[in-house]
Amino acid sequence: MHTVQSILNEIKSGKISPIYFLMGEESFFIDQISTFIETSLLEEGQRGFDQTVIYGKDTSIDAIVSSAKRFPMMASRQVIIVKEAQNLSRTIEQLLAYAQHPQPTTTLVFCYKYKTIDKRKALYKALSKTHVVFESKKVYDSKIPAFISSELHKMNLQITPKASYLLSDYLGNDLSKISNELTKLKLVIGHETMITPELIQDNIGISKDYNNFELQNAIAQLNHKKAYQIVRYFSENPNQHPMVVTVATLYNFFTKLMTLHTVSDRNPKTLSRAIGVNPYFLDDYIVGARNFPMRRISGVFQTLRTMDTKSKGVDANLKPKDLYNELVFRILN
Repeated sequence: MHTVQSILNEIKSGKISPIYFLMGEESFFIDQISTFIETSLLEEGQRGFDQTVIYGKDTSIDAIVSSAKRFPMMASRQVIIVKEAQNLSRTIEQLLAYAQHPQPTTTLVFCYKYKTIDKRKALYKALSKTHVVFESKKVYDSKIPAFISSELHKMNLQITPKASYLLSDYLGNDLSKISNELTKLKLVIGHETMITPELIQDNIGISKDYNNFELQNAIAQLNHKKAYQIVRYFSENPNQHPMVVTVATLYNFFTKLMTLHTVSDRNPKTLSRAIGVNPYFLDDYIVGARNFPMRRISGVFQTLRTMDTKSKGVDANLKPKDLYNELVFRILN
């Protein structure tokens, strides 16, 4: 199975496929590969003659194939990049004949975003047999901290586990946005190589003490005072801490606690793997599971559904302060 890095490594080594079919829900990785091809296969002076970027809504499979069969003018190959290729989904199977007999001096790239082609059909089988097919899958929220660490590692930076969770909570799951913000962070932190919560607070303005990560831990520990302090801060800064994000974070947290109750093997590595968290944070979940048995967690889920509805103005019109206080009160009592 192809990964982003394996594809880039093959291109760097000179192993270039006639067709790259990049598809799937997560556009960030598709853009990453297509941009690399667009900027590295041809020299700058050759691109005006032998590189073409077209958009799916403005072309057809016949037109793409016709262009792909032409010979390059100045370079040893021509590069054709079809962006927003998902707009060709109704006729994409017409690519089959070309996929079976491609022009060897053409590199054809399809950026087929937010969907995939039918893997049961002949086109997929032909592409996967002799070309590069890459499926860009959505990165789940629980994997965002690892993605942040990986991106920073490419910049020769390290980040503490807590700091990566702070950033993921603040930035959400838009990988393009995360990548851009990490690039900015590298510019502002100077010569620092280890990113800590304190560094994030000083340079980005994210509070290391008042965030969803600290709220879930305060609730897990039944620390009423701290939980109410955090939600008071949230209610005073509602634009930075929307209720819908807090509810989603807590729902994810309690789902992991429920899973933890079902795992019979209490080996730390097994438990961390089962709930998909960094072992560094496992103790927080163990404490939470101890304080919240399965029956109590079921009640928490009902509370979260109720508060999500109220936060959207259904059957209630409460201020952020009242919403957050009711949320914490219901969970802790």
